[in-house]
Amino acid sequence: MSPRTRLPLAGFTLIEVLVALAILAIGLVAAIRAGVGSSDTADALRSRQLAAWVAENRLASLRATRQVPPPGEERGETELGGERFAWQMTVGAMPQEMFRRVEIRVHAAGSSQPLAQLNSFVGGL
Repeated sequence: MSPRTRLPLAGFTLIEVLVALAILAIGLVAAIRAGVGSSDTADALRSRQLAAWVAENRLASLRATRQVPPPGEERGETELGGERFAWQMTVGAMPQEMFRRVEIRVHAAGSSQPLAQLNSFVGGL
C-alpha cells in the first residue's frame, strides 16, 4: 500500500454524534416531564378521592344519628390519609318536614377550591 492510498474511514463524525445526543436529550426530557406530570396527576386524584371519602363520612355520620338535622350551615376540619381537609355542610329545608337537602363541600385545609362536593337527601325516622 502506497502512502497516497487512503482507506475509507469507518465510524461517525462528530456532528452525527452531537445530533444523536441532542435527539436523545430531547427524548429524555420529554419522558421525565411525562413522569412528573403523571405523578402530579396521581397526587391530585388521591386528594380528590380522600376528599370524597371525607364528604361520604360526614353524610354517613349524619344518617347514623337517625335524626332530622336542622337547616343551617356547619363547618369543620378532619384528617384522612395524612392530609387535612376542611368541610362545609349546608342543610336546607324541604317541603316535607321529615326530609332535608344536604350539600357537603370538601377542600384542602387552607384552600378555597373544592376537591369534592356531595349532594344528598336525609330523612328522619
